[in-house]
Order: sequence, then C-alpha cells, then structure tokens
Amino acid sequence: MAIDVRRFPWIRRLAADYAYNFRAVEPFFVGNPGEQTAWADAIRRTQAHQRERAAIADVIAAQQARRGAPAAAIEAGRKLAAPDTVAILTGQQAGLFGGPLFTLLKALTALKLAAQVEREHRVPTVAIFWIDAEDHDWDEVRSCTVYDAALASHSVALPGRPADHAPVATVQLDHHVRTALDQLEQLLPDTEFKPALMADLRAAYAEGHGMADAFGRWLERVLGDRGLIVYDASDRTSKPIAAPIFVSELSHPGQTARLAAQAGAQLVSNGYHSQVHAHDDGVALFHLDGGRRALRVQDGQLVAGEHSFTQAALLTQAGSTPANFSPNVLLRPIVQDTLFPTICYVAGPNELAYLGQLRGVYERFGVPMPLMYQRATATLLDSAAMRFLSRYGLPLEALQPQDESALNQLLESQIPPAVEASFDQASTAIGASMQAVIDAIPALDPTLEGAARSTLGRMQHDLQTLHNKMIQAAKRRDDTLRRQYIRTRALAFPEGHAQERTIGFVSFLNQYGPALVDRLEQELPLDMGHHWIVTI
Repeated sequence: MAIDVRRFPWIRRLAADYAYNFRAVEPFFVGNPGEQTAWADAIRRTQAHQRERAAIADVIAAQQARRGAPAAAIEAGRKLAAPDTVAILTGQQAGLFGGPLFTLLKALTALKLAAQVEREHRVPTVAIFWIDAEDHDWDEVRSCTVYDAALASHSVALPGRPADHAPVATVQLDHHVRTALDQLEQLLPDTEFKPALMADLRAAYAEGHGMADAFGRWLERVLGDRGLIVYDASDRTSKPIAAPIFVSELSHPGQTARLAAQAGAQLVSNGYHSQVHAHDDGVALFHLDGGRRALRVQDGQLVAGEHSFTQAALLTQAGSTPANFSPNVLLRPIVQDTLFPTICYVAGPNELAYLGQLRGVYERFGVPMPLMYQRATATLLDSAAMRFLSRYGLPLEALQPQDESALNQLLESQIPPAVEASFDQASTAIGASMQAVIDAIPALDPTLEGAARSTLGRMQHDLQTLHNKMIQAAKRRDDTLRRQYIRTRALAFPEGHAQERTIGFVSFLNQYGPALVDRLEQELPLDMGHHWIVTI
C-alpha cells in the first residue's frame, strides 16, 4: 500500500517538492532523478572527472579483507578500479546492531538503483555504504531499540562516554557489549531465526572490535552477498586522496560556509528551510588530535578547541598528514565524491535540505555534484495490523498521536447511528431553546442574561459528559477493537515515533528472518514521494 508522503505532517515542503514539484527546487540541485537524461548526464560528468580509482579500490580491498567481506562485495569493490565504473552512494552513522530500519532501507535503495542504472545505461555500477565513523556523537549510536513479544519497545544501550569529542571509530568494544547482546537476546521474542541472528551479531560485535568496524561487519553480513560495498570513512589510508580538498578548504577558510549560508538564505526566501546554519568564521573541517574539534577563524589564527594554528602550519599538515583532518557535514559530500565515482546519493528527507545548500560548494571545488534520490520509506506491518487498518479505513498517520483521539473517533463511528443522531438532536434542541430564553429574558431583567448563558453552558457540558460516558461504554463493549488499535499503533508508531526511525532492523530480522531482505528488495519500488506499508 502506497501513501503520499505529503499526508504526513512531519514531511517538510522541500522533501515533498523534490518528489512532486522538482522545478521548484531545481536551482539547488543538478538534475531531476525522475528523468533519464539526468542520469546519462551524471554518468558522463562522473566518468570524465579524474580521480584516484586504483587507490580507493585498494583501500576498499584492505577494509574488506580485514572484516572478512563476502565474495560479492569484494568483486564489487574491484570494479572501482575500472575507469568507467560509477557508484550509487549512501551512508549513516555506525548505530549499534545496525541502527534503525531506515539504515537498511537506505542501503537497499542504493542497491536497487545501482542495478537499475547498470541495466538501463549499460555501465558498471556499484552501491557503496559510507560509515560516518568519524562522527563523535556517541549518544546517537550507542543504543538500539527493539520490540519484545508484546510489541513494547525497549532500548539496549552501551554505557555513556565522557564528552571528549572522540570519533566513534576510536571506540573499542569491551565487556559491556556482551551485556548488551545478552539483553538483546532476552528482549527479542523466540523465533526460528533468533539463534542464527544472535550468533551473527556476536561475531560482528565481539569484544575488541571497533564500534565502526563491528557495524561494517554486520552490514556486510546482511547485505554483502548482494554486492554492497561498505566503506569506513575513518580509514587513514584514504585521507591522502582527499588531501587536496583539505588544502583547498584551509587556503580559503570560511568560503564553504559562506556559500552554504547563501544557498540556505535562498532556500528560506523560496519558502523552504535551511538545514545547516553556517558561520562565516567556520572552516568545514575538524582537526583530529585524539578528539574531533571544529576549526574556526579567530584573530587571524585557525583555532581548534584550545589550540591555535597559523594557516601555513595547517596547510603543511594537511598536505603531509591529512589523517589529522576530517570533513564536516558541508565538506563530507565533496570528499565522498572525490574518493568515489558517485552519480547519485541516496538521502533521507532531512538530508535533502543541507545537500540543497551545496551546489555552489561542489562548483567551488570542481567536483561533479551527483543526483540526489530519496531513500525508500516504509512501515512493516503484520497481517493482523494490516487487516485492522483496512477494515476500519484508518489512515496510518492517524496512529501517530499518543492520545486516544483517533480511537475515540473510530469508536464513535461504531456507535449505532440512531444513538448518535439522538445526541445531535438533543444538542441542537437545547441550543435553540436556550437561545430563545437568552434573547427574551433581557426584556424582563437584563442582569439575567448572563445566568441564562451559564445555564446553557452547563447543559451543553452535561450533555458532552454523557456523550463521553457513552464512548467509554462503547470502549468497554468493544474491547477487542481497542486492543487491536493499541497493538497496531505500537507497531507503526512506537512511543509516537515513526517505526523506520525508531526500531532497529534486527527486530524485524528476528521476526521474519533473512527472507525479509529478499522481500524488501523485491517489493519496495523505486518511487520517490510514497511511503509504503509492507505486509509481512
């Protein structure tokens, strides 16, 4: 079942227009992914751009060997050395046990697009998942939420860390990961798939593995045999390829931020929102010195945390030791498309806004900007939940609020029409009769008009109270409907949040097994602008 995303109140206008009114957002991007000519142009631009293909292929091969990647992923990685290979790229932080469902949906969208481009344009095409391993937001990645047997959602988490700005890639898993795995095993319902799932997770998330490395191992276990290339962005051996980008950014500090800010202002003037609010003194790089600290211009110096550097010193360092630098959100796309022959980036709806601020930044660095494609978006329901929605014609988004307003409306619709009509008639009669009194009584005593209005208010309140009691009686009478409603709401919107952004995909692999991935790959259309309800 397809749902127009414009029905969802949480989808912002930019994401909606990107799918349905591309002409309105065209100035901020380089091509409409709904047009075949845009893909052909992207392929031509990317193939013509000079890049160090053999070097990045070697980096990928070394990462894959370290993680023990499947043969299909290794073969896909070898293709990167060829001069005509192009790539569909996506990425995410290294969330515990793979992160939310949308991580899986992003990767599958990239794989499906790669297959489509290779088929339609007859060009070697690979799908790459970029692990944002140098991100330092530990709280964002250290937990995973799953359903228990009763569809209550629970989070399993690794311990918090001091605010030391250390990249996630530097975190080594210790004995706490065994505790988290044990908690996960206790929470997940017993299914025929659980033993194999837990064995795979314990192999990937073993004590001594890095957090980002474990994520990469797990993603390769799930999707590597489909040819997904997983890239750990913290790899020091890839930094020399990006060194010219770092040097250019440091040569003109603040220029990237200004270009992004100008585009952001234009987005706002066109009625959209600006995702990244860059400052003129900001440099689009972090300095890595055990931590990860943003660089900025201050008093003629470049400052990272408590350390100050001359521009010349950092330029020398960027050229000789590029592993000491990491791109921020504005420069990361430039780096990724310098390393890889990207023709398309698969983005979430919130990513589109900051990517729309980067067209001028791409031009400044002389890197071809890829097309942007919205990732597949979906809610996974079982047959019971789907039957409930279908039987009562309840829109999916009506389940998102955590009050019982939608349930009350549903129950009201089940009340016999004669009963509801009698309440409507009573309300109308009371209003009309009391209004006549209110209109007439001032002729006798004007001071009584207020008392008459108060009497009307009490009568209406009492009638509404009786109506509410009737609904409560309907709830008690139809307790089955109420249980179905609460169960479906818990599945679709755990604690009021979209399922795909909340529940770890391990929860669904436990419930449905590896065939879930086959099903999603086969059934999720490459169709921007629609949210899909997938019945498993």
